This record gives sequence, C-alpha cells and structure tokens, in this order.
Amino acid sequence: MNEIDVIIIGAGAAGLMCATEAGKRGRRVLILDHANKPGKKILMSGGGRCNFTNYQIHPDKYLSHNPHFCKSALKRYTQWDFIDLVKKYRIPFHEKKLGQLFCDDKAKDIVDMLLAECHLYGVSIHLNESIESIEKLEPNNFRLQTNETTYQCESLVIASGGLSIPTMGATAFGYKVAEQFGLKVWPVRAGLVPFTLHTEDKNKFDVLSGVACDTEVQVNHMSFRENILFTHRGLSGPAVLQISNYWLPGDMLNINLLPDTSLFNLLKQMQKEKPNSILKDVINHVLPKRLVAILLDNHPFALQALQSISHREFEKIAALFHGFQLKPNGTEGYRTAEVTIGGVDTNEISSKTFETNKQKGLYFIGEVVDVTGWLGGYNFQWAWSSGWAAGQYV
Repeated sequence: MNEIDVIIIGAGAAGLMCATEAGKRGRRVLILDHANKPGKKILMSGGGRCNFTNYQIHPDKYLSHNPHFCKSALKRYTQWDFIDLVKKYRIPFHEKKLGQLFCDDKAKDIVDMLLAECHLYGVSIHLNESIESIEKLEPNNFRLQTNETTYQCESLVIASGGLSIPTMGATAFGYKVAEQFGLKVWPVRAGLVPFTLHTEDKNKFDVLSGVACDTEVQVNHMSFRENILFTHRGLSGPAVLQISNYWLPGDMLNINLLPDTSLFNLLKQMQKEKPNSILKDVINHVLPKRLVAILLDNHPFALQALQSISHREFEKIAALFHGFQLKPNGTEGYRTAEVTIGGVDTNEISSKTFETNKQKGLYFIGEVVDVTGWLGGYNFQWAWSSGWAAGQYV
C-alpha cells in the first residue's frame, strides 16, 4: 500500500497547478494520468503556442448553472498572478488580440514551467497509469486501485477534464467518479465548437470553403463580433466558436456580415456618386466576391446599375447582408470542441476549497466542473484559478 497525502487524477492544467500549490504546503503529492505525457491539451492549444490567459478575465465571460461560483477563485488567483509566474520563468509572450496572451515560442514552455514547479515542490507524476477503482475508507481516506498498484490518500482531487478532443485521451472518468459519490452532474455538450450545416446549405456554401469575413453573430440574446470561416463541413472561426456555447439545436444564427458598414447608406452614396455602378460590383468591394455571388444568386437587381434601383430595394438588399440567417444542423461534437459545457454541479462543491459538500477529502477542479469560459484564454485561467484554490486546502 502506497500512502500519499494528496492524489490528483489528471496531469493537465488544473491538476499541475493544484499539485504545485499543495506541494508548497509540504504535502506529499502524486499526480496520476493514463496519458503518456503531461499537459497534452496545453501542448496543442492555441495552434501550439498556448493562449494561457487573457488580460480581460471577468466572471461574466463564464457559463455555469451558478454564474457566481467562479468569482471566488478568479478573484483569489488572477490572470496577473499567472502572468507573474510566466515572467518568473522568463517565457516570452504577446497579446494577439482582445487581451489574448500567447507564448512567443511554444506551448511546451508553459508545460515545462509547470513541471519545473512540480519538481521544485517534490510532486511525483505517474503516467500511463489508469484508475481501476476508487473506494472510500473511514474515517478520512481513499483507496485507489490502478493498473500498476494500490494507493491510499487523505485528499483526492479529480482534475480529469471533460470530453473534448477524445484523441487527446478525454474520457467521462470525472463524471463517473462524481456519480459514484452521489454528486449531481449536469448534462454535458460540446462547447467552442464549429457548426455543421444541413445538406442543402452545405452544398450551397461548400464553394466558400476557406472564405473568412468579419461579422457579428447573434443567438439567444448573445452576440460576438469576430471572424467567421466557411468550411467544407459548415461554419467555424472565432465568432462561431464563441456563439456555439449559447446555441441550442434548432436555433437560427443571425449574422451581420457588415457590422461596421450600413449597406443601405453605401448604396445610396454610390448611386449619387457613380450611378452607373453595378450593384454586385459595389458590394464586392466590401465583402468576399464568392459570398456576394451566392447571396445575390438569381437576384433580379444583381447585375443592374444603381441608378435603376429604388431606395426601397436598397433596404431589402441591405437586409440580406445585415440579417443573413443560417440554421446549423448541429456541431462537429467533441472531436473538435475546445471545451465541455456542463459537468459536476457547482452546488455540490465549495467555491472556496473545491471540496465536495457530501464527501470530505474529495475535490473537483478545472473543466470537469460546470464552469466554461469563452474562447481566448478564459478556460486556462479557470484551470489555474481552481487548481490554485484547491491547492491551498487539499
């Protein structure tokens, strides 16, 4: 029997952060993971450069059935705290846009930093080790059976992540542990994920694959202003990934293809200045030609001069572009999703310690919990903050 103070299941962002903090307190800490290397999702994130946090972290950028739950951890361990750690290790970074911070070099810099911290504080990491069973012992211990050996610990931390990107080893393990100990788990779904289209729309817009444009996308009283990208399967790009967190099956997407330009005013102006200009040519100057061609396909005024078109028709044409609508068939699912929405009910967990209310010594942190951030470093900050918070108590 291997007796350890703290066992953390999951060598990802939250698990590594929690381990470091617990190690600082003199706790004997062991991380177990079935993967062959630590921080796999960190390594592939941000195009290999890891969008590790955001200057603009705020609780309203997170989804949860309890929107107040994330406030405590985010306040106690902020983006500035993590940035200080990155600076301590002299990792060069830059702001890409909208407060998003990326490594100048490789995401491996962040993983190496976390592993260095673990080493500094005596944390052990066992990879390629799978959990076969967890048993609660009285009064305050857990027994874990793995494919390698048996462990006993006082504090057990579940940092196993969600279901996104199963090729990286994602499983439902954390949810099953929660259910084993009688905790409520909210239904889960893919988040920050591209949309697929119905066959008719897919065939119609397939020729636009690779076309991107700056838009404002709206659904269910939420809107995001960023690029959308047409793909062979449907729609992607930052605005689409963001809005996917708020989209539900059957919802229609409302897309303003010209958020900074009044097409009606532009057409009126051009009618006055260049009345012989062809409608389609004018719009081609402000939007990708292939997109314009599809939206104006068979339109009676597409090839007419502006001088022959009434202002009332201008209004109708403008509405096509400012109020472009598409109803997705679904999403690409966990295969390409960046996060998992839903998870362990936050009402089951202390927002201060991340210990479960029903089971002393059992903690849940990171993505497995029902807290999901926006695209742009928000989910990594949740991992750092929740891991740090739990690390003060495990």
